[in-house]
Amino acid sequence: MPTRPALTPLVAALPETVPFVGPEAQERMRGRPFRARLGANESSFGPSPHVVARMKEIAGDMWMYCDPDNYDLKEAAARHHGIASANVVVGEGIDGLLGLLVRLYIDAGDPVVTSLGAYPTFNFHVAGVGGRLVTVPYKNDREDLDALLDAARREKAPLVYLSNPDNPMGSWWEAHDINRFIEALPETSMLVLDEAYGELGPASSLPGIDISRPNLVRMRTFSKAYGLAGIRCGYAFGEEKMIRDFEKLRNHYGVSRMAQIAGVEALADQAWLQEVVGKVDAGRRRIAQIAERNGLEPLPSATNFVTVDCGRDGAFALKVLENLLARDVFIRKPMALGLDRCIRISVGLDHELDILAEELPGALAAARGN
Repeated sequence: MPTRPALTPLVAALPETVPFVGPEAQERMRGRPFRARLGANESSFGPSPHVVARMKEIAGDMWMYCDPDNYDLKEAAARHHGIASANVVVGEGIDGLLGLLVRLYIDAGDPVVTSLGAYPTFNFHVAGVGGRLVTVPYKNDREDLDALLDAARREKAPLVYLSNPDNPMGSWWEAHDINRFIEALPETSMLVLDEAYGELGPASSLPGIDISRPNLVRMRTFSKAYGLAGIRCGYAFGEEKMIRDFEKLRNHYGVSRMAQIAGVEALADQAWLQEVVGKVDAGRRRIAQIAERNGLEPLPSATNFVTVDCGRDGAFALKVLENLLARDVFIRKPMALGLDRCIRISVGLDHELDILAEELPGALAAARGN
């Protein structure tokens, strides 16, 4: 065996895993495409036509590097929220910003509190710096705020993760519940409030903007309601000194010129956003009807997907998923114990939901062994 440079002990001990196996990888393994792409929580309605037109217009400018300060996009996000640009940091989607946040606050062995079954990419970043995950089970298919708070206090956790609305269950808490949680959290615990689906849920679920707290950072993305998952762009906002700390680590050329300009245009077209929100709501109702016609229970959702209780255990739900995949319908499912009885179906175009309606009965029959 040839001698090779040694990895750090931490990295050498990490498993060779990724948080998600993408639909593209699955299609390569299958040797054929999916007919309905209903698993990645993308917006198949796409970005605003104004965004598309602007992206076409500037395509020839991509020989230039991006603005490393993300100036225009920071200004646009700040105006959108009524805050200063100094309170905004731009990154390669929420995933990229989560990676920076973990590096800012976590050393090897430090406890990090999150919910068991919550967004796995966050856990991936925590593992990458050697943090110690402390997980709290969901309660009634929602993240358990009281248990998260107890764990944060008990562990003296430097970092706490909470998504609202939630992935993978689609549930949400009202703003007054989130504010109560924020008020009760120790000042030494940084709360990352992941609001990737914030535009898609009830307005009552989003707390008012407060940029005075140094232990609160809120994250938004262009990947969901704005229909720009492929450009990898998001932003975080919060107290100025805390936001400035991101400059110590962030990849200053990480967000492309195309992504920055597309983000500015997306924020400017709030009429398109509201149109998409309406389409998503209609799609959620359609998925719920399909589930109910097949004897399944759709859970209430404030996101662009519906989590569906298959009525049995995780093994049965996995069979349903596998049989839908075999019928060229791409979906995903929660994997944590207690949540794994469900499948998760993203809102798609009408013809994709037609395919779901056509194929779900057969997938259920096969899963039941009929």
